[in-house]
Amino acid sequence: MTSVLAGLLDLLLPRRCAGCGAAGAECCPDCLAEFGDPRPVASVVPRVHALAAYRGAARELVLAYKERGRRELAAPLGVLLGLAVPLVAAPTDGTWWLVPAPSRRAAARRRGGEHVLRLARHAAEVLAPAAVAPALRLAAGAHDSVGLDAAARRSNLAGRVVVREAALPPPGTEVVLLDDVVTTGATAAASTAALTAAGLRVSAVLTLTAAASLTKVVNRVGAEDVCSRLE
Repeated sequence: MTSVLAGLLDLLLPRRCAGCGAAGAECCPDCLAEFGDPRPVASVVPRVHALAAYRGAARELVLAYKERGRRELAAPLGVLLGLAVPLVAAPTDGTWWLVPAPSRRAAARRRGGEHVLRLARHAAEVLAPAAVAPALRLAAGAHDSVGLDAAARRSNLAGRVVVREAALPPPGTEVVLLDDVVTTGATAAASTAALTAAGLRVSAVLTLTAAASLTKVVNRVGAEDVCSRLE
């Protein structure tokens, strides 16, 4: 019944790419191609990488997923991250450990759950063996960071990114911190500090997009790879 209803909805309201509006899929190959290999991002913490600059189709896809209810984009965007993880980190004892950046509770409720956690789960599916550790949360008092400058973002998160003890990987484990966008690096820095204090090693921070300008490079994590993983 669910598949029949989905088919009827596709007939009445054909799917359109959240990046460019083209009919046929939630995101088209041309828009997926905006995401390339992981590229270093200048940040307050080392080893931060992003797959695209926060502009154009890449920005539209992230915004559509994060703020406009296009939850079906979790799969292709998560696969992009999963295919990129081996380019920035190595597994620990054969397993990649992925830690999603935390969300404010109010934002998570509005988005139907923690949106980076959904991305991490799809990333893990293409990395197997991989484990997702939702080991971070935002304590009360953290506000929406939109419109805040770098200093205000750091102050907003100071002491408010804390670990979930029950979700931590074993001490000494190397983890990859995942996020959708890096702006000033405040979230990456606070998250890295919390994980390090808990005895873990953050081998890399990997995000879909970065507010900083990135140099375009040859795209080995291609749209064809993503599409084949979703078939």
